[in-house]
Amino acid sequence: MRQFAVIGLGRFGFKVTEVLSAKGAQVLAIDKNLGLVDKARDIVTEAVQLECTDEEALKESGIEGVDAAVVSIGEDVESSILITTLLKNLGIKEIIARAGTRLHAQILKEVGATRVVFPEEDMGLRVANSIFAPGVLDYVDLGADYNLAEIEAKGDFIGKSIRELHLKSKYCVNIIMIMKKIKETAGEEGEFTEREIKELPTPDYVLGKKDILVVVGDSKDIEDLEKHIK
Repeated sequence: MRQFAVIGLGRFGFKVTEVLSAKGAQVLAIDKNLGLVDKARDIVTEAVQLECTDEEALKESGIEGVDAAVVSIGEDVESSILITTLLKNLGIKEIIARAGTRLHAQILKEVGATRVVFPEEDMGLRVANSIFAPGVLDYVDLGADYNLAEIEAKGDFIGKSIRELHLKSKYCVNIIMIMKKIKETAGEEGEFTEREIKELPTPDYVLGKKDILVVVGDSKDIEDLEKHIK
C-alpha cells in the first residue's frame, strides 16, 4: 500500500487527504494548526501537529517513509519553499508542491519539487471554459496546445455511432473514452456531476442519453465541437 504525506490542511490540502484516504492509501496529515489536525484525524492514518519548517520535527513524524509528499501551503511562500527543501534533504523522491505564481513554481522546482500545481489557476481555467462553452462538463489543460474535455452527448449526436460522427475529420479531436453521467449533486463547490467509466470507444458504439465523450484536442477545436452538440 502506498504511503503519502500531506503538509498543510487548508481546503486544498484537506481535499487531497480526503481523496487519498478514500482510495485506501495510508496518509500522514501534518499542520501546525491543532484544529485542522483534529479535523483530519478521523479520515487519515495519522494526523500530527508540528511546526512544518522544523527538520527534526518532520523526521520524528515518520515522513521519511512515505512514497510521496504534498506541500499544500500556498500563501506562505517562504514556508512552502523551506518545507520543500527539507523534504528533498530527507530523501523524499516525489514532492508535489502548490504554487501561487510562476516565480514561486520556478523556485519550488529548483529546491526539489518534482511537480508543481496551481489550484487557483486550474480552477480558473475550468470555470472560464465552462462559461464560454457550457456544454463542456470538465476541462483540463494538458500542455503543448492539447486539452482534455468531457462533453455530454446531446441532440443529433444521440443515436449515432462514433463512426458516423467523424469527430477526427470534422472537428480534429480524438475520443478516448465513453463515460456515463449518473447524477448531479450540489455541494460547497457548486454542482458536481458523478460519472462512471462505461467503455473504451469503438467505431460502432452508438451514443445514448447521458453518455459523456472524453475527447482530446486543441481548445478551439473542442469549442467548435461543443457548439455542434446541441
